[in-house]
Formats: sequence, structure tokens, C-alpha cells
Amino acid sequence: MSDFQSIAYATDGRIATITLNRPDRFNAIDDHMPGEIARAVAKADADPDVHVILVRGAGPGFCGGYDLVDYAEAKGAVSGSQDMPWDPTLDFAMMWKNTQDFMSLWRARKPTIACVHGAAIAGGSDIALCCDFLIMTEDARIGYPPARVWGVPTPSMWVYRLGAQAAKRMMMTGDVITGREAQAMGLALSAPPEDAFEGEIGKLVGRLQGVPRNQLMMTKMVVNQAYENMGLNSTQMMATFFDGVSRHSPEGIWFRERAQEVGFKQAVVERDSGDPIATQVSKRG
Repeated sequence: MSDFQSIAYATDGRIATITLNRPDRFNAIDDHMPGEIARAVAKADADPDVHVILVRGAGPGFCGGYDLVDYAEAKGAVSGSQDMPWDPTLDFAMMWKNTQDFMSLWRARKPTIACVHGAAIAGGSDIALCCDFLIMTEDARIGYPPARVWGVPTPSMWVYRLGAQAAKRMMMTGDVITGREAQAMGLALSAPPEDAFEGEIGKLVGRLQGVPRNQLMMTKMVVNQAYENMGLNSTQMMATFFDGVSRHSPEGIWFRERAQEVGFKQAVVERDSGDPIATQVSKRG
């Protein structure tokens, strides 16, 4: 639709579909996408015919995260990476808005389903995990590799969906897991083979769309309130602040300098190689 740049929005009967629509960049998150997701959720919430909201990715995958090729390789101050001295309040304001835009999927009055094929990486996993349900193809991948250096998942949904031990494993290692592994951990509701993916989504949608909208809203609010009572909002505030810190720590600054020197993809290979980041930082001198 003409009123969206980075997503597409469509309805079919009782289903609204939000499609992350930058397939040439693996649907990487740009400056437009978070706010457009929130606007599309509001549009679906206001539509009396819609009972279920699907979130999909155009092209070969769901979402590869923030468009860090631009953000990490660019010279000078850019969104999310300031020249020193760093002002954490500016960083927090930007990322907090993005976090709340993604959380519109969690707080929508109607159930939201992330339909993940290909991969949901870094910020893409944030979008997927803010949905009520996660269905992945068995070989799709999900994870937050920037947790190794240069990022903290601001919605912090890993802990609320997995519990402490598994969340620490995912957030401390930056591991990327398959749909099969995600289902075994209880992260994904199901992870069928690719040829059964649409059928699996259809089964859940079929069960949900026959429920009155008021019932869906009430039952969702009850579950969500339990998590709000556990301190979800304050956890996200801390995570959003630390996300900014991670991009301006000595290791975070090294990572961006390395991305500018050898390119973002090579910097990621080095970050994820297992070579201690402290050693890499010491090499700067």
C-alpha cells in the first residue's frame, strides 16, 4: 500500500497480514519499519473484521535484523552509533521508540503470529518474539548474534519465553538455532517442514479466527498482564539502555572500527569466531 515504505499490509477475511517488505536487503530494519509495524497493528486492531494478525517476510527470509551494513560501515555518527562523547539519553530515546513499536505486536488486542522462514536474526528475532505465537519452518534460523558484541535485545522476550537458563544461553552466546531446536526448547509453537508450513499456519489461524474478538482480547490481556506484573516494562528499559552501552563500549567501538576497515560481514565473522574480543581490542593499539 502507498502509505507504507518498508512493509506491506493486506487483509483477507478475518486475517490481516503484515509483510516485512525489503527483500533485496533480507527485510533489514530501516528507519521506517518499526513505526510502520506499529501503524499496521493499529490499523488491524481498528478493523472490526480482523481477528488474527500474521507477520511475514518477503523473499528468502523473515528479517536479517537492523540494516547494519549501512549503520556499521558508515563513517561518523549514525543512528545507534554516536561519535564520542556519547549521549545515552539520545540513544535510549531512539531505541525505546523502536522497542515500543515492536511491542505493539505483543500489546495488540488481537493475536499475532510470526511466520518465520529463512531466518529471523538479531532485530528480526525481536520482531518475531514480540508476537504471541511463533511458527518456523524446521530449517529456519533464529537468534541474536550481536549479543556477543554490539547489541542487547531490547524487548528481552527471550527470558519471558524460555526461562532463565535457556535465555542466558541464547543471550550470552549469540547462538542461532533452527526451527526444530526452537520447537524443542518451547520457543516455537511448531516447526514443520517447508512444504507443510502454510498448512501449519492455517491450522492455528483456523482455530483463532472462529473465536469472538472480545474473547481473544480478554484472554490475551490476562496472559500479558502476568508478564507485566513480572516487570516486563522495567526489564525492557534496562535492556534498551544496555543496548546503547554495548555499541559504545571499548569492544563495541572496536567492532564498528573493524567493520569500517574490512566490511561488516568480515567483522561479524571475526566477532563470532571465538577469538576473545579483549584480544582483538588490544590489537587496536
